[in-house]
This record gives sequence, C-alpha cells and structure tokens, in this order.
Amino acid sequence: MSKLLEKHIVELLGEGNEKAISLLYEHYGDTLYGVALKVVRNEALAQDVLQESFVKIWKKAATYDASKAKLFTWLFRIVRNTAIDKLRSLGTKNEKEIQIDVSDVYTIGVEGLDPELMDMRKHLGRIELKYQVVLEALFFEGMTQQEASDELDIPLGTIKSRLKIGLRELRKIYDPALIALWLLIQGL
Repeated sequence: MSKLLEKHIVELLGEGNEKAISLLYEHYGDTLYGVALKVVRNEALAQDVLQESFVKIWKKAATYDASKAKLFTWLFRIVRNTAIDKLRSLGTKNEKEIQIDVSDVYTIGVEGLDPELMDMRKHLGRIELKYQVVLEALFFEGMTQQEASDELDIPLGTIKSRLKIGLRELRKIYDPALIALWLLIQGL
C-alpha cells in the first residue's frame, strides 16, 4: 500500500468517515483474516474475529497515533489481541501451548509441585506495584514486551528492566528451581 493511500485512510479514520473501514477492508482484509486464522485455527472463528476487530478499529480510530506505530502494525495488534481474547473466552487453547498432563517432557517432578507455590498471581502482591503491572501484562495477559510498552505507555527498556527485577524479586519468594520450571512451562 502506498504511503499516500495509508495517509488518506488515517485521515478518514480520524474524521470518523466510514469510507475508511471500506478501504481498510479492501486493502488489509485478507491479510488480517490470515492473522486471525493463524491464531484461532478455525475459519468461522477467524471471520468472527475479523468482524469484531473491525468494530474495535472503528471505535478506537481516534486513538491511532502514527508516531507510535505504522497503520498495519496497529491493525495487526488489534486483530491478534481480539483473536487471543476469543480463544480465552471460549476456553480453548492454542496448539502451541504446552499441556503438562499430556507432555512427556514435564512429567518428571511435576507431580511433586505444590499448586499453592505455583500460584504466581496470588504472590505477585508481595512485590512492588510497578513490577506487578509488567509481570501481569507479560505473563497473564499474553502481551509481548513491545505490546506491554505500548499499552502501559512505558518505554520498552523500562519494561525489560522491570521484568528482570520483578523476576528477581519473585525468586526471593520462591525456590529458584521452581521459578525456572514455571518460566519453562510458560515458554519464556
């Protein structure tokens, strides 16, 4: 897509002109559907996600800031997050998630883990709020570091530092081997 056309679409979005949605769908619809399909792995769900995403795009049009992200990056994030939310709301899991009970990799020692110790969310309250917020966004909301930076309006370097310090603080609470296993299970 040419920068001129992209700029025109952004202007239309900013004005609340419905033609912007038509142009977005015409130029990005197939690609965004592909993004949704890759996450949900179901054509009907991907179509629902795409429709919900376009509603969100329309409602959030005024929040788009070209200085923070390219138009496609902004659209991509909305579709991806909507797809992830859809999976969570349906209680389904992405095939890439590890199923501990059916995985031969994690059967050694997993039975001996005390579930209370693995309840990270419960124990996050024991560390400073600024670290809690970052860990919550990254581990429990499924955001990437860049997404957390954008969503929380915190510089990426600060996100990385708070992640590192937050994990170090959790290690003081938990057995380091248990934290390492939890991070491995989470795919980090």
